[in-house]
Amino acid sequence: MSETLKLLLVAGARPNFMKVAPLIHAIVRHNSSRAPSGRPIDCCLVHTGQHYDAAMSEVFFRELGIPEPQVNLGVGSGSHAVQTANVMLGFEKVCAERKPDWVLVFGDVNSTVACSLVAAKLGIRVAHVEAGLRSFDRTMPEEINRVVTDALADLLFAPSEDAKENLSREGVPDARIRLVGNIMIDSLIANLAKAEQSTALERFSVQPDSFVYVTLHRPANVDSRSNLTAIAAELKKLSHQLPVVFPVHPRTRKMFSEFGLDLAGHNGFRLAEPIGYHDSIWLTQNARIVLTDSGGLQEEATYFHTPCLTLRPNTERPVTIEIGSNRLTKVDTLSADLGQVLSQSRRLGSIPPLWDGKTSERIVEALSHV
Repeated sequence: MSETLKLLLVAGARPNFMKVAPLIHAIVRHNSSRAPSGRPIDCCLVHTGQHYDAAMSEVFFRELGIPEPQVNLGVGSGSHAVQTANVMLGFEKVCAERKPDWVLVFGDVNSTVACSLVAAKLGIRVAHVEAGLRSFDRTMPEEINRVVTDALADLLFAPSEDAKENLSREGVPDARIRLVGNIMIDSLIANLAKAEQSTALERFSVQPDSFVYVTLHRPANVDSRSNLTAIAAELKKLSHQLPVVFPVHPRTRKMFSEFGLDLAGHNGFRLAEPIGYHDSIWLTQNARIVLTDSGGLQEEATYFHTPCLTLRPNTERPVTIEIGSNRLTKVDTLSADLGQVLSQSRRLGSIPPLWDGKTSERIVEALSHV
């Protein structure tokens, strides 16, 4: 049990960065003060470059204290097939050179499924952090990535009881499942002090509990002219009640331009380029409402008890609805749902079990004894 365990950690897109960071920090702590029976761990961080814009990737490595990736595949954008294929081609060479014992993948982006496929075919064991989440909507590319990755993984780290139950229903043996909690919350807790130093409220000229924080990027919302037009109309109406802080994703900005939609001329909007993680945490903690189609923001809002409307027909994080502050909305009910949330308490829900900042430690403990 004393030989070093070699890991490849795969980060592909923005959500992965917040999940990788606490695990790297936990590995460092493990190596410096491990129990005698625990194996030392050598980890190599692989950045696939699926998100390659500095505002969407490198900034998160700096903010989260992650060392520069030892490997950057630099695959960039493309169709799902092109991006997945390019990651596979690049990652196969990395596996051949590094010869890892385990490949750790995170979440549900294209890099996750691509690297899992490569590792499985090379006979390298795969561990999936955030396994078992299901929206049960196969029209979502992320759902395909989740299902395929979990089918290939040798060790599945489930963030919640419902995720563990999903895996069991799909025939995954209990011996391969570990209920470890939500690693996103590890990052959030670790970064609270830095987030409290954020000047985002001052920069956007807003007061706590008196603004709406909006993020939108999913194709169903922003690639449809009718949907994006209707969403923009609701946001304009809402901006007369509360300031709307809206960091605009590059995809969303492109579609606003293509459809001839303009929010900049309305005084209630605080439009910006994509913002950093600490600013986002601070805005989520202080917002009156969060309106999003992001999975991670549902979780962060739940931790802060901030009312959250998720503009999607489903969520792979049902615990945020069952005991958290989240609820689903759709374009044709958005106005009524916003009105109802504004009539409710400023803080809702409770924090789910194992959202305690110790998920990364549980993962490292499991890996060091395999």
